[in-house]
Amino acid sequence: MRWSIFSKSWRSLLKSRFLQLFLATFFSTILLSHPLFAFSPPKTEIRGVWLTTNDTDTLLDKPKLEEAIAELSRLNFNTVYPVVWNSGYALYPSAIAEKKGIQPFVHRGFQGQDPLTDLIDKAHAKGLLVLPWFEFGFMAPPSSELAKKYARWLTQKRDGTQTTISAAGRVVWLNPFRPEVQEFITSLVLEVMDLYDVDGIQFDDHLSLPSELGYDPYTVNLYKQETKKNPPANPEDPAWLKWRADKLTSYVSRLNKAIKAKKSNAIFSVSPNPYDTAYQGHLQDWFNWVKKDLVDEIIVQVYRPDLETFIRQVEKPEIKETRRKIPTGIGILTGLRNRQIEMEFIEEKVLAAKQNGLGVSFFFYDSLWNYAPESKIKRQEQFLALFPYPAERKLQTIKRPTLPKPQIIEIPEIPENTTRVDDFKPYPTQQYNNFDPYNEVPEVMENALPAQQQELIIPVENNIPNQQQEIIIPVENNIPNQRPENKPPVETNIPKPPQQIIIPVETATPNETIENMPEIENITPSRPSGKVPFDENFTPYQTPENMPLVEEMKPYRP
Repeated sequence: MRWSIFSKSWRSLLKSRFLQLFLATFFSTILLSHPLFAFSPPKTEIRGVWLTTNDTDTLLDKPKLEEAIAELSRLNFNTVYPVVWNSGYALYPSAIAEKKGIQPFVHRGFQGQDPLTDLIDKAHAKGLLVLPWFEFGFMAPPSSELAKKYARWLTQKRDGTQTTISAAGRVVWLNPFRPEVQEFITSLVLEVMDLYDVDGIQFDDHLSLPSELGYDPYTVNLYKQETKKNPPANPEDPAWLKWRADKLTSYVSRLNKAIKAKKSNAIFSVSPNPYDTAYQGHLQDWFNWVKKDLVDEIIVQVYRPDLETFIRQVEKPEIKETRRKIPTGIGILTGLRNRQIEMEFIEEKVLAAKQNGLGVSFFFYDSLWNYAPESKIKRQEQFLALFPYPAERKLQTIKRPTLPKPQIIEIPEIPENTTRVDDFKPYPTQQYNNFDPYNEVPEVMENALPAQQQELIIPVENNIPNQQQEIIIPVENNIPNQRPENKPPVETNIPKPPQQIIIPVETATPNETIENMPEIENITPSRPSGKVPFDENFTPYQTPENMPLVEEMKPYRP
């Protein structure tokens, strides 16, 4: 009888999901600690926590922050996500927000410090990564300076209303399809990377747009231009959903490139909702972002009130596929100020995530052990049992390709009488002072033969092969033997033949007046030595593009 009762109790105990997870983790730890199976635990396992300014002042108080970072390090956490963009305001000294006129204050800690600088210094000293968290993304309260001053940036529903209900209350949304909105958000990200030694950037489920929005005039006109259709009345129409989701994906791609250009090994992290909810409800096609290598880390928020639903979500195929490609974690709610969660339930979720090879991140720091039904000491002991060994995370270093060593070429000896290039002086040329090119010839050239005509021969397109159709005309701006006014002629002047240039027939337009051409009556005709050849049977063509005009050509000068 006693044995039967014991057997039934043991079978019911074995059916406990928590016990199954605990035993699986326990025996895995035992095996890993055995010399036969000894190897280091996964180094990329995410053990993170969000640091917010809602319901807590830990981030603003230097002593509290120092204690928090020390405790996280002791309990083998490796990543912190401090909020830097919340409710339409930058929680750091932002020149961009100030220039936009949306920041009426400078965010400082209780001791006058810059909270983000203080956090980064303390976290890096303990070996923790810091990824600033742009919590609100495209979302903002209707009462914020951002929403009031830049109302044209907001999008709307089909009925014209702009607000939606979120965990932060009633909010409005910046239109993520407008270039000026994209530029604004990107500039804030790059500003943080310029000001601080961060290890990456994180956005969450607000790097998105509720699918009921997108009926503002700008988006409607853009959709009409690209599809020749009006947006469907149903906001969940598949084609309408995909068009908007693809637009958001295009922006994520540009944002990723901007982050990598600033710091090539920075982590671009996104913490979305489970994929079905993210895509259908917020146009956030994050699984596609993973497949396109647009993000470096995914932490899926699975804030489910029961373990069975939680496990179904973490076992989804898209999460398994993502885990094979990039570091992946599960966001676990550890409680709120007015909603405390027991540690046993948190343990069950952590064990389920670890059993599926996933990391974890907790929302939020103070609910780990400060806002909890158990004592702080007990909670910390249980977290240490979940993470008994360190899991160090480091930014990946970019491996530069090894270049081959250059071959050393033996240089022959240089003769002693060789002049160095930098010591070389050009040969002197004979100068002719007071030389008049219209009526005088240098003495050394008086008995020289007339110079040959310089010609530029350009084949005529569409001409018969092996035949060159050309026309020779004198260069207007270089008329030899033309004496200037009030200059007596020189009897010894030897007339030179006119310089000529041969150009394609299609560029020659007969009988057109050239700009700055003197009147025919005022020209004293020259007497060239030879007859100017001229093709009287040419057919004029239109001037091809980029062909220089005759008057812009400069004659060759020896």
